[in-house]
Formats: sequence, C-alpha cells, structure tokens
Amino acid sequence: MARIYATSEDYQAYTGQTPPSDAEVLLAKASRFLESNVFKICWYEVDADGYPSNALVRQAFRDAACAQTEWYDEIGDTTGATGAGWGSVSLGSASLSRSVTNVSGAASPAREIAPAVLDVLGASDLTPDVFRLGSVVDW
Repeated sequence: MARIYATSEDYQAYTGQTPPSDAEVLLAKASRFLESNVFKICWYEVDADGYPSNALVRQAFRDAACAQTEWYDEIGDTTGATGAGWGSVSLGSASLSRSVTNVSGAASPAREIAPAVLDVLGASDLTPDVFRLGSVVDW
C-alpha cells in the first residue's frame, strides 16, 4: 500500500488556503514523488507501516507533501506532460515553438522538487540523530 503523508486538512493548515478540488490525488502523487526522489535517500527510523517513527520527521514529511502539492497546484501540472514535446507548430498565421531538447517532460517543473520541500527538510529541529537529508548508507 502506498504511503500518503498528508491530508486535505493538513494542506489547508500548511498553506492557509482552501485545498484544490483534487487535493487528495495531488497529495498522493506528491507523496509518491517525494518518496521515490527524496525520502529514499534520507536516513530516518520507521514504524511498522514504513512511516517515520519520530514525530518531528513525520511532521516534516507531511509538510513536504503539502509543499510539493502546492507547487503542483501553482504550476498546473503533475506529470511533466506540458513540458514535453514539440519543437515548432504552425497553424495558419499562428506559430509556436519550444526547445526540442526536452522531449520527455523530465525537465519540466512538475518533475522538480519544490523549493519549499528542501526548506522543510532542512529545518534546524531535524537534528542528525533523527533525520539526515541525503544520507547514503553502505551496508
């Protein structure tokens, strides 16, 4: 079962804004994205369900999911699809162009870690005894 680190209520408390209508979907996507791109390279202890066992770390993950969701809502894209694609398109007198170097959407803002996520995970109360951002362990 996928872990989801925040709820719509958490989002509203974090942002002070009414959650978007698809907040639960966005929070789930943000949780998956952060887990696969950030949390997996960090050191922290977990409970039986795989969530951080330390309350401060769990709160930071909740806030990080909210920050990533707010980013998705602001840019209007969660997949990177709007950043993929065409070099130039013409239709009558209208002409659009975009660099063809980003054909996959991987360089889209939707595939970036929201700056506020790193602010949350870099907080001074997340001391090295409970959380290490970007820790690599060699077994």
